[in-house]
Amino acid sequence: MRIALFYHSLLSDWNHGNAHFLRGVATELLARGHQLRIFEPLHAWSLQNLLQDHGETALAGFFSAYPELSSIRYDLAHLDLDEALDGADLVIVHEWNDPALVARLGEHRAQHGYRLLFHDTHHRSVTAPHEIAAYDLRHYDGVLAFGEAIRQQYLRHGWAARVWTWHEGADTRHFYPHPAARYAGDLVWVGNWGDDERTAELWEYLLEPARALGLRTHLYGVRYPAAARRLLARNGFQYHGWLPNYRVPAVFGAFRVTVHVPRRPLCAGAAGRADHPHVRGAGLRHSAHLCARGTDAEGLFSAGEDYLVAWNRSAVEGLLRSLWADPAQARAMAEHGRATILARHTCAHRVDELLAIGQELGLSPAALAQGSAWHD
Repeated sequence: MRIALFYHSLLSDWNHGNAHFLRGVATELLARGHQLRIFEPLHAWSLQNLLQDHGETALAGFFSAYPELSSIRYDLAHLDLDEALDGADLVIVHEWNDPALVARLGEHRAQHGYRLLFHDTHHRSVTAPHEIAAYDLRHYDGVLAFGEAIRQQYLRHGWAARVWTWHEGADTRHFYPHPAARYAGDLVWVGNWGDDERTAELWEYLLEPARALGLRTHLYGVRYPAAARRLLARNGFQYHGWLPNYRVPAVFGAFRVTVHVPRRPLCAGAAGRADHPHVRGAGLRHSAHLCARGTDAEGLFSAGEDYLVAWNRSAVEGLLRSLWADPAQARAMAEHGRATILARHTCAHRVDELLAIGQELGLSPAALAQGSAWHD
């Protein structure tokens, strides 16, 4: 099958948590013999910030980790869709794209025979529905929604007639356990500070328990304001800045435990989506995982076996103490979480689902097969 993928950025994972899954799906499709064209805007916000902070050398690691992947960088004003999509069987547009591009692709689809899907991996349908309503999806064949609650939002608002739940999956070709010879610390957290929308939660569920227990705590991520960095330093926490996504498994392997702090909208209006960092590779490590307040209405993982759940600060402290007191429990949990991923939540599983959706949309067996090379 010849597939065109419109990403916000393939090259950069700076504040781009979906990069893990988007890269993993592309890698899996290529491994099965499908032909891809991956497009990203020339001045993608994520990439521009990455280059501003770290320069062109930041891209060398990506090309080393993903030698099979490349992208076509375009200027929307000069993008020729007839040329770009000539011969395409399926086109998937990630929701981190300009609404003008989304509309143009829909208009182009109305005149051509390929299938066109919109891929929503965010909570804006719950927290900012007017932004999703602004996308013109009239000529799209359907929507891939990253959770059942998100799928229901599309149907409830009438944004699309056909919506499939397509959960995030783990890229097990690149993400697997990296146990270190010795621990670099006790607790690690990989995540972005953002716009102070979850500062209170981070202190309650992560930083205060870590300080109370005297844990050697390290943090990675971007968009940490100067005031937050000073506060972390005063409390003895080590902040390391941006961590390339492909290095996450090795970092997790060097610590005994991680705490996941879901964003408030994902605990309220978008319950049930796959927000567990198990899916982004954290479960593929050699350490235990504790989730604060998380809900999993779709039963993607098993609380108490794949991860532990705490609903307040004292519960977080208690569970961290229990993991320290029982290393065997921590190891068993990490292994159980990995087994669950390998059985149900890999990018290979998601590609199987995507091909089934393509069949449902009427793509021919010949189109769904590996197909011939995409001509230039």
